[in-house]
Amino acid sequence: MNGRSYNLLKVVVALFFLNTLSLYLYFRPSSPTPPQHDAASSSRIRKDDPAVLFPDLTEQLQQQQRRRDGGFDSLKRWPILPSYLPWSLNPSVRPHSCEAFFGNGFTRRLDLLSAVDGDGGGGGGGGGWFRCFRSETLESSVCEGGQLRMSPERIGMAAGGERVEDVMGRSEEEEMPVFEDGAFQIAEGGGGGELGFRRGKSLVSDEFLDNYVDRGRRHPIRNLIGSIRVVKPGELQCDQWIEEPTLLITRYEYANLFHTVTDWYNAYVSSRVTELPFRPHVIFVDGHCTSPMEETWKALFSSVAYAKSFQGSVCFRHAIMSPLGYENAMFKGLSQPINCEGTSAHDLWRNPDDSKTARLSEFGEMIRSAFGFSVNRHHPEKGVSGHNVLFVRREDYLAHPRHSGKPESRLSNEQEVFDALKSWASSHLKCKVNLVNGLFAHMPMKDQVQAIQDASVIIGAHGAGLTHIVSAMPKTVILEIISSQYRRPHFERISKWKGLKYHAINLAGSRADPPVVINELSSILKSLGC
Repeated sequence: MNGRSYNLLKVVVALFFLNTLSLYLYFRPSSPTPPQHDAASSSRIRKDDPAVLFPDLTEQLQQQQRRRDGGFDSLKRWPILPSYLPWSLNPSVRPHSCEAFFGNGFTRRLDLLSAVDGDGGGGGGGGGWFRCFRSETLESSVCEGGQLRMSPERIGMAAGGERVEDVMGRSEEEEMPVFEDGAFQIAEGGGGGELGFRRGKSLVSDEFLDNYVDRGRRHPIRNLIGSIRVVKPGELQCDQWIEEPTLLITRYEYANLFHTVTDWYNAYVSSRVTELPFRPHVIFVDGHCTSPMEETWKALFSSVAYAKSFQGSVCFRHAIMSPLGYENAMFKGLSQPINCEGTSAHDLWRNPDDSKTARLSEFGEMIRSAFGFSVNRHHPEKGVSGHNVLFVRREDYLAHPRHSGKPESRLSNEQEVFDALKSWASSHLKCKVNLVNGLFAHMPMKDQVQAIQDASVIIGAHGAGLTHIVSAMPKTVILEIISSQYRRPHFERISKWKGLKYHAINLAGSRADPPVVINELSSILKSLGC
């Protein structure tokens, strides 16, 4: 073999190894954590391994793969959801339409600090960037930025994350953040954005906060953004960096399921509006103790931490400030009309209609998928093994440090009603009826979600536990028992926005007549073919 042929052969072999390595890196499954190699395993690396033959080229390809994946090996992927519809920015979304309320109505973009050339707002360059997306319909903004530094010692609040039993009697004021000036800093970008050059000053003015965040002087997201100071890139000293996108979230009624669902939903919306390719980390910028809700936070997102748990300063390549749960259509819809009806994403693809939405179905599928449950809309018919009737109960539990452990009863004879339903279901002859005792206060969140998914009918007195209906299957029927003191529209409206059939029994006081409940349930089951 002459020298020219030998050189050609070496080139062919090199290209073969390069192509093999490229295909491997492109199609390899992502792992939750980088693989660990000990000395013994390292010594067994073959000498014909492409990574050994072409170390520089291997590193370049790995960098390309990290850029393609966002470089976020520790982040969870978004699941495939049947009800998913695109979240891309669409300036033509009509104000007060269903999409404006429940989807991406954040149509006004404000660039407050521009990225350096080549950064593109992704946080990869040397300078900082900051922008907000404003929804006039919700009167709320999703803001995000890069090269942002948090100094936990300059945020006044309890540590957070404790067991509730260890902090009984602690006031809510101790748990809510108070930000000193400079609690957050951001590196100066390549341009001044819409607000001009502000080095050494606040990132935004009070006028901006009034117009685009909130006028309330105690609003925590307003005060967080208001504490940000602009510094030279070289002055952004960090004890640690978080490379992956991270949601900064402040909660108020963190132990109440309804209000926590509004927080989950806003966190999901913020992630979609900012087009995150993977599920972000979550950092609670509050001092609340732990609650059972954290199980779902951890399932939905890549990780959960408390701001005060960090030692020293923390810098973010990409941080997103999620709006408060009160700035959410499910909450706002309690006091203002939101004329939307739930439907399937398939129907909206075929017949676009801005008076209908599939967003709550999408979100419910996200919760079910996060716990590993099927999100197939064509779930096997429940009638084959009988119909599950889930009775959501209210029971004693210790919710937060200011709670007595005894929630107020909304149905004074709840046990009597449950016992009557149990006796009726056991003697039902036309089809099998399984009455499920929904003692949610003492069930893991995953088990609660599974009980909701498996239910043909969900029945219960008005209470936060019924908010789980956001995760119900499309043909599930809701039966709410409403006492005269709690005539509130929460679950009637959520049912409408999700496209579920809803029935109510309105009581003269707080006591229900068991035969009336049985008759209503029997009528519902007949409509299901039972």
